[in-house]
Amino acid sequence: MKHFTLPKDGGLIEKNLPKGILHSFEKIRTEIFADTADAGRTIAESIVKSIKESESANLGLKFKLGFSTGKSLMAIYPELVKLYEAGKVSFKNVEIISACEYYPEPSTAAESKNKTLRECLLSKIDIPSENIFIPDTNVSGDEVSDYCDEFDRKSRNLDLFVGGFGTKGEVAFNEVGVAENSCTRTTLISYQTRKRLVKDFNRDMRNTPKSAITLGIDTLMSAKRIILMAWGEDKANIVKRIAEGELSSDCPASYFQKHNNVTLYADETAAELLTRVESPWMVGPCEWTPKFVRKAVVWLCQRVHKPILKLSQSDYLENSLGELLEIYGEYDKININVFNDLQHTISGWPGGKPNADDTFRPVKSSPFPKRVLIFSPHPDDDVISMGGTFIRLVEQGHDVHVAYETSGDVAVHDDVVYQHMDAACQLGYEDRRAEVKALIDSKKVGCAEPRELLDIKAAIRRSEARGAVRSFGLKEETNAHFLNLPFYESGGVSKLPRTQVDVDIIKNLIKEVRPDQVYMAGDLADPHGTHRVCTEAALEALEQLKAEGEDWLENTSVWLYRGAWMEWELGRVDMAVPLSPAELIKKRHAIYRHLSQKDIVPFPGDDPREFWERAEERTQNTAHLYNELGMAEYQAIEVFLRLY
Repeated sequence: MKHFTLPKDGGLIEKNLPKGILHSFEKIRTEIFADTADAGRTIAESIVKSIKESESANLGLKFKLGFSTGKSLMAIYPELVKLYEAGKVSFKNVEIISACEYYPEPSTAAESKNKTLRECLLSKIDIPSENIFIPDTNVSGDEVSDYCDEFDRKSRNLDLFVGGFGTKGEVAFNEVGVAENSCTRTTLISYQTRKRLVKDFNRDMRNTPKSAITLGIDTLMSAKRIILMAWGEDKANIVKRIAEGELSSDCPASYFQKHNNVTLYADETAAELLTRVESPWMVGPCEWTPKFVRKAVVWLCQRVHKPILKLSQSDYLENSLGELLEIYGEYDKININVFNDLQHTISGWPGGKPNADDTFRPVKSSPFPKRVLIFSPHPDDDVISMGGTFIRLVEQGHDVHVAYETSGDVAVHDDVVYQHMDAACQLGYEDRRAEVKALIDSKKVGCAEPRELLDIKAAIRRSEARGAVRSFGLKEETNAHFLNLPFYESGGVSKLPRTQVDVDIIKNLIKEVRPDQVYMAGDLADPHGTHRVCTEAALEALEQLKAEGEDWLENTSVWLYRGAWMEWELGRVDMAVPLSPAELIKKRHAIYRHLSQKDIVPFPGDDPREFWERAEERTQNTAHLYNELGMAEYQAIEVFLRLY
């Protein structure tokens, strides 16, 4: 299955650029990859090369390999297994040391911090059990201090440590404020970290571990070589801080700036705020496409706090954009061209304005009305991320269909199920409350939820989605489609692999609707997350249908929305749909219909706001950015990138 990456349009010309210049802004050298799969293969091959070099040295010593825990490592475990199965490496003379584990021992193996390490790597290679070192969480409280000292001695001077880090720069359970000289120890897990972990423990803070055993910063710094990893756009801010920012205890991974042999591997979305990506003209020569020119001018406006048409020649020259002037000439012509280019992205007609001159409009006027298909990974992403545009497409008379790709069942709290059952009882329908309570009581932390319970939760989310689209006039009986893609139905947070079965379900719907316009999620926060998997499945479906002779798809445009984690930068935007105050309220009311998702922390992280609050803040901020650049002032704006 193909991995989705954003299209490139201009940028730094790296060919023949000396590495010293390419990495000149980085305190930790960063290697950027098109996607996580490529990075995972490269890291795995590097690990194997180090193991083989150690064997060739024939010193009779075991190769000491340390791993952190977490999702980042899933990029390399399968690749290491492939290399082992191909006979490229043996782990018989390797010691694997895990950086952390919950303490005291979790009640089930399913809750272990090292579950993935055991299942995805250790159980599939030839490493002897005596060469595996995972913190022993059976150690009594009286003995744990001495045990940690012993484990610290064992874990020092690793030949290689490979690890990811959290959105605050946490490494293992070395959290914000940790001392540089910290060693292996027991530590309390912060409340913020426990909030992020709660999804792995039936969304119940009472089940979430409060403490752990972790290697310390000083222990990890003793490693001879360190590889750090970061995948997805939600890591972009912390990658910039770790690679280019100041060393600080507020960002534990920044301590690695002092190590003399450390490399950070990142995919393109995680690296998008690094200087050589965000403002590459400060590093070296660039390919100046029209869209890349717009990116540079928008950046310049924000840097000097001026609208586009007030930028001066000295603004360009004093901010490393002299090359742009050399290629395109007078600064005022650049200003006007970019102003017009950005102005033309704004359209109140996302499906095209009938009988209008569409020369400079983002969407063609014909055909009208259009058949529109909106893919929504979860049953609420449609109204959260592009609700205003969705409503406008319906009100402007287009034949709009929405496809909810997954059931979203695991995101429904048990209390919501109780409430729905209670309402049914009060209405005099069959009382199955005791049966449902038994299902909830049978749940085990770390294990899949009972299928019967998940079916109830899926029904709740379907009813909410239908209520949302019904609130603005969509015919939910015919135009709301619930695909229930199988990859999602694992019963837990970790999903099943995407297969052709998922793709075929999407293909059948596309052939049924025959859309002129397709909208889908462009959020790339998690390489294995639901949004990315759904988008990759939908794109695969479109490619297969084209290959199978569905020629009508050549006239179908594909638009990507964001909004769940981040918004599109203005340099990428192809269409901006302005919303009035009344339309923003309509969107909010549609989001309100998803009652099971209200009054909870919607996403992992420290932001306690609800979906509608986050969505409004993002769209209003986009409107503010347009206004600062000299455009008309709107209440809110939803923006889209045209894929093709």
